[in-house]
This record gives sequence, structure tokens and C-alpha cells, in this order.
Amino acid sequence: MKDRRIFFPLLILAALLLLTGMARADDLDAPGLVKKAVNYYRGQASVSTVDMTIHRPDWERKMTIEAWTKGEKDSIFIIAEPPKDAGNGTLKKDREMWTYNPKVNRVIKLPPSMMSQSWQGSDFSNNDLAKSDSIMNDYDHSIESNENHENKTVYVIKSMPKPAAPVVWGMQKLKIREDFIILAQEFYDEDLALVKAMTTEKIEMMGGRLFPKVSRMKKADAQDEFTMLEYQKVEFVNELPDSLFTLSNLKNPRR
Repeated sequence: MKDRRIFFPLLILAALLLLTGMARADDLDAPGLVKKAVNYYRGQASVSTVDMTIHRPDWERKMTIEAWTKGEKDSIFIIAEPPKDAGNGTLKKDREMWTYNPKVNRVIKLPPSMMSQSWQGSDFSNNDLAKSDSIMNDYDHSIESNENHENKTVYVIKSMPKPAAPVVWGMQKLKIREDFIILAQEFYDEDLALVKAMTTEKIEMMGGRLFPKVSRMKKADAQDEFTMLEYQKVEFVNELPDSLFTLSNLKNPRR
């Protein structure tokens, strides 16, 4: 009986310690929410296949991309389809980025100013596609308001660039749900006019977690122009070899 009296308080204490060790959205400040959201999307490391559709009023282009990410800084994207574009790739390591075109067998290192340029003619930039850590490191964040989505709290976060930060956006706004899914991301110019916005359109279980399966990037001044990303497969893993994130692998990708 004495052992039982000791056991139950210890069990309750263990449960309380477990709960307090779990990160809750309402316990985090704005920078903590942004960091958790980016890391939730990327995981420790990930392997994915995603379809990209670039839509314009008079044409549409589709491609399939194979992607690998590691930590907050390393990413590599290789076009698998269509055949005419297969092998084109982009490697990002920290703040450095390279592109490869197999038709001319040439690797080009992009200057930092190109990180915010269009990726393969889409409405997503190089940083957008990689869910770069720039949003965490180059901006100051504050919670502007709260909303509701599917009975979950959504935090509207205003992100202003830090002084001398190497970014092109005068402001960003994010909508992060309490389970750390990014529902929207808006990009503003130096005059704080909206330039483009990304919205999550479908959330499903992928890779063992709820994940933004379909998202759309749309320019603010374009009626019938957008780029849609639809993930076909996402796998979250604990580790990927450093050899994946090299110029050698960019030219001759391992699959």
C-alpha cells in the first residue's frame, strides 16, 4: 500500500514534466513560432517529390521536382520531368546557391541578390522553394493578431527586415497555425505594397505528419497568373549524407 501511495504521485509528476517539456504554440513568442514553423516544414532532413504548375493566361508549364533538405540551411532540387528539363538543378548551402544546366554542362554560382529571384520562371523564388532560414535570421517578428482556422488558433505575424539585412522585401506577413503549419505568407516591397502571396490550399497527412500538400503563389497585380506546388511524396528522416549537398551531386544526382 505504501509503495502504491508513492507510485501515483511519481506518475503524475512524470506526466507533468512530459507536458511542460512539449513546445506549445501559445508558449512561444513570434520568433519562436517562425522557427518552429520552418523546422516543421523541413524536419531534420527530408526527401520529397513535388509537382509544380506554372500558369499564365496563354500557356501552362508543368514539371516534377525531386528535393532533399537538411537542417535549416541545405537544400537541393533536381527537375525530373519533363525530359527536356530533366537534370536542371539548384543547390543551396547556407547563403550560397548554385544552378546547373545539363545541356551546357555548366554550374553557375548565384550572387546573394539572386536568392529572391524567380526559380525556373515560376512565382516562387529560390528562397521560397527552399523555405530558407532567411525569414528567421534576417527579420524581426511580432504577433499582429490572432485568427481561427478549423478550430485552431492562427497567429498573424509581421516580419520586418533587420537593419542592413541582405533582403529585398520591405515586410513579410505569415499566418502560422498553432500546429506550426504555415497557412499564408505575404511579401511586400519597400513601400509596404503587397507584391505576392503564398496560400496553403490543402493539408493532408504526409510523412507521418499534417503537411501543406498544395500551396499556391500568386502575384498581387496578376489576375490569371500563379504557380502551384503539389507534393506527391514527403519523407522525414533523421539524417542525410553531406555528399548529397555538393556540386558533384548537383551535376550527377543520386536517386
